[in-house]
Amino acid sequence: MYCFLKSAFHITVVIGLLSVALSWLNGNELPVENDVVIEGIGEVTWNHTPQQIEDLTQELISKTVKFHDQIASLKDNVTVEDVLLEYINFENENQFLKNQLSFYQYVSTDQDVRDASTKADEVYGNRMVEESLREDLFEVFSLLSKKIDEQGIPLDSEYKLYLERLLKGFKRRGLHLSLEDREKVKQYLQQLNELSIQFSKNLNEEKGFLLFTAEELAGVPESTIDSLDVVNENDTQYYKMTFKYPDYIPVAGFAKNQTTRERAYLGYGNRNVNNNEILEQLLQVRFKLAKLVGYDSFSDYVLDERLAKNATTVSLFLDDLRTNLIPLGQKELSRLVDLNNGTEVFKWDYSYLENILLESQYEVNENEIAQYFPMDSTVAKMLNIYETLFDLEFKQETENVQAWHEDVKQFSVYKKDPVDGKKAYQGTIYFDMHPREGKYGHAANFGMAPGYLKRDNSRAHPITVLVCNFSKKTEKNPSLLKHYEVKTFFHELGHGIHDLLGHTKTASFHGTNVPRDFVEAPSQSFEFWTWEKSVLRNLTSHFETNEPLSDDLIDKLISTKHVNGALLALRQLHFGIFDLSVHNITDVNELEQLNISNLWNNLSKDITLLSTGNHTIDSYGSFGHIGGGYESAYYSYFYSEVFADDIYYTLFKEDPLNVANGRRYRDEVLSKGDSEDILTNLASLLGREPNSNAFLQEHGLEGK
Repeated sequence: MYCFLKSAFHITVVIGLLSVALSWLNGNELPVENDVVIEGIGEVTWNHTPQQIEDLTQELISKTVKFHDQIASLKDNVTVEDVLLEYINFENENQFLKNQLSFYQYVSTDQDVRDASTKADEVYGNRMVEESLREDLFEVFSLLSKKIDEQGIPLDSEYKLYLERLLKGFKRRGLHLSLEDREKVKQYLQQLNELSIQFSKNLNEEKGFLLFTAEELAGVPESTIDSLDVVNENDTQYYKMTFKYPDYIPVAGFAKNQTTRERAYLGYGNRNVNNNEILEQLLQVRFKLAKLVGYDSFSDYVLDERLAKNATTVSLFLDDLRTNLIPLGQKELSRLVDLNNGTEVFKWDYSYLENILLESQYEVNENEIAQYFPMDSTVAKMLNIYETLFDLEFKQETENVQAWHEDVKQFSVYKKDPVDGKKAYQGTIYFDMHPREGKYGHAANFGMAPGYLKRDNSRAHPITVLVCNFSKKTEKNPSLLKHYEVKTFFHELGHGIHDLLGHTKTASFHGTNVPRDFVEAPSQSFEFWTWEKSVLRNLTSHFETNEPLSDDLIDKLISTKHVNGALLALRQLHFGIFDLSVHNITDVNELEQLNISNLWNNLSKDITLLSTGNHTIDSYGSFGHIGGGYESAYYSYFYSEVFADDIYYTLFKEDPLNVANGRRYRDEVLSKGDSEDILTNLASLLGREPNSNAFLQEHGLEGK
């Protein structure tokens, strides 16, 4: 899966209401007929039963089909008001329920509710595939576009862009093809919907574990061992290590016993082999779909809507990174080999040796540092940073909280006028912070309800959710965050802020609904704050003494920012190159001869520079991004980082809490979502065209 030490991924779903493709979960707005009040979220409920989920899904499908029939009936008298604006309003008003019903599969503690949510996602997605292929709807919007052009009808720029994207989406789904071929497109899209949902479900429902004795866990922090369940077998006491982050990461990083680390790594790497066959099927169907609608490869099909535009651009970008990063990675690896007494470093040794390196040569102990990041106070101080930069105020709701689990925290967010101090409601954000059975296993932002301009010209406000997996408090200690977890949360909170700051007319352009190779840029730019001395001083407080991290420890922590940075980047590059390789296939014979396991393992060894010995690790079954959402788009993490680094270096490097630049960033980029050209807005923000200078500097590639 995507490296939790770097950042997790932001999930979006594109199923439904004539959206462009299929993927995971994107969030939009509240259905008026449910009488949901966004402000305060008092009337939003999160306790649907399996039967209610099924019934509401069918109601939403029926209502959508009826509405589409109404739009299709207008072909003899198409107008902007009756066709385009009504269509946009319907989409705006009917997204929250869809997303809410789909969201339960990631967070509910009830297996029946999760199953019903997964089924609802599948049923709704399949029916919306059929709706997205309606020739009568395509005809209506084509006629409207022609009428606007011929009669010179004035149209708001955002609505014009919406119409252009809508028509392009129809064509990308093959509405120009014969009836027979359109039927094939429908079959392919429905298969992709079902396969992606099953891939995700398998990840969420994974329940694997390994048993270790206390001796085998020597070196693992006591706080971790105290949190593990105890199992007695044959008069021996074992500790149960699940593959959830709070269990696995400390074992992988601190167990002195190499066999323990090896067992943990192999178990973790192969925890979702049931997805391997699903990925093979996904690749076959994606290839067929792309070819049928006129693209050379599935990569070209996907990238046609990205900033990168085509697979050639992405391939050159990744290959160039690989060429320049490998020599740096080899130097870093040689240092780990020295720490390993001159012997080969296997993948299960990497985290352990890195921790030894950090402690012995940089005097940084991850567990000691964590004592200064108690979760509750750290999160409160993180929120304060965003409050300062963007004129926001976060208020935790303590009464009448509506959520899907008792651990979830709910915040109302307000935007403050910097002149008179008046506050206006901006949206709501939920924090679901701890692992539990059946819950989504990584860290992600789920945009549930975007903002938009309502029919009466007032604004609907967004709802967004952060789903994380940080360790819970124990009898001895509160929940303590490792520094990489602080960075992860800062990243995901950045996505939530992007959602909350959205200020567009249409839900489809709101907040994080931007091209996939830009969506990570805001969050990546925010990660820089977790490495700034002044910020760290204010962010930390020892869980017992409330003392901040000392300047000496802060300096030492900051000095580790780029330790093994090339090896870390190469690990991500392996994912990106694998993703592009399996999706940029242009010949059916090449696809049929593809051995995914061999490709994955060979690329892993060649790119990451680390071996798994005689073991085959088919962890692509746990590569959630490729199952749906980031297929042929994993390069985006590097691509968007070019923009992120440029933004930070230009606006905040000299003054991390520059409020004037924070407001400009908010107003010129974040609030506009995808309603305007992103590169144009970036150029306005930066005062020039974006460039890669900061990115190259961050990766030690100046002059490359």
